[in-house]
Amino acid sequence: MDDSRPIFAQVAENIENDIISGALPEEGQAPSINEFAAFYRINPATALKGVNVLVDAGILYKKRGIGMFVAAGAQEQLKGARRDSFSSEYVRPLLAEAEKLGIDSTQLTQMIAKEANNA
Repeated sequence: MDDSRPIFAQVAENIENDIISGALPEEGQAPSINEFAAFYRINPATALKGVNVLVDAGILYKKRGIGMFVAAGAQEQLKGARRDSFSSEYVRPLLAEAEKLGIDSTQLTQMIAKEANNA
């Protein structure tokens, strides 16, 4: 956890990451609020707030008396949302910094390819 964003938002993002990676499969049961609270060492109310963000977005759903589950299509929904924001969050700032440094598109493409090969 970092201090720059609300803890509940970080909890929601971590759950999203687990869904995207497949660690929490679609239609699979998510950990309970108390499990999230213990794992992150936070107040259960904060964990609940993070989970409710995902419930409101249709990523998680509740089965009364059983727990939380990952919705069908949640992984693709999350990937789509992150793809939509990828350009504004990463590509535009990268291009702006490259322009400041005098790095043209060919050089930038070569740098990206080199890093991709090292990854």
